[in-house]
Amino acid sequence: MSKKWNFMLMLVTVFALAGCASNGSPTGGASSTPASSPAASSAPSTAKPAGGASVLDEIKSRGKLVVGVKFDTKLFGLKNPTGGEVEGFDIDIAKALAKEILGDEKKIELKEVTSKTRIPMLDNKEIDMIVATMTITEERKKQVEFSDVYFKAGQSLLVKKGSPIKSVADVKKGTKVLAVKGATSVANIKAKSPDATILEFDNYQDAFSALKAGQGDTLTTDNAILYGMMVQDKNFEVVGEPFTDEPYGIAMKKGETTLQAAVNDGLKKLESSGQYAKIYEKWIGKAPTK
Repeated sequence: MSKKWNFMLMLVTVFALAGCASNGSPTGGASSTPASSPAASSAPSTAKPAGGASVLDEIKSRGKLVVGVKFDTKLFGLKNPTGGEVEGFDIDIAKALAKEILGDEKKIELKEVTSKTRIPMLDNKEIDMIVATMTITEERKKQVEFSDVYFKAGQSLLVKKGSPIKSVADVKKGTKVLAVKGATSVANIKAKSPDATILEFDNYQDAFSALKAGQGDTLTTDNAILYGMMVQDKNFEVVGEPFTDEPYGIAMKKGETTLQAAVNDGLKKLESSGQYAKIYEKWIGKAPTK
């Protein structure tokens, strides 16, 4: 065979090899299987199954219930400056639920929340539930799972004795109203008295201190919380009839219906046993209304 034909044969061989490389696996690399191929679809998945363990399972596994409560709300959740213990109606309810779920009211950790921080802390799984004077609303139902109502309150006004403000009808233009960030009371008072000036604070103690310092004319929130402030300082009083309904609920992370059912079951047992009434009378000073 002539040199010319040898050269042509070499060219044909080179092109043929190049074609094989382009149609097969890339040279120097592992072979890859298209995602739609049967081999890919039958490969075992390492992804975590949807849902995973519920919060109730996690609570039972760790042997402790982590509850968000307030540290600044007299009668419901207030940190005792002497002993450092947090005390109140919400605290006793939380401990009773820990006993129902885990068999021991001491298997509980209380973490401080405010009206502003409680839902973010729940979403971040820093706490298992919120027991912190939280009003059930349609908007909040989109964010959390609520228990049945465990306390019925209504929004009112706290003023210094002798104040010309006797009801929400007296809250007009020029009136300085103190309230707490993240609480439903802010929107409620704006709806009732749109011309009033609203000053918002991070917590109830700051708002009450501002009222005592003369920075506002009245402080508004649920009457149950205001009664606790009256106990702290007899120079102040709650005036007028409640102008809203504020049903309190225990909040859990959205979708945690198993824990919700356990909490509701626990609340029913507390009521039927008479323990709920004892807790109510201990802190509110009277029997609960139906």
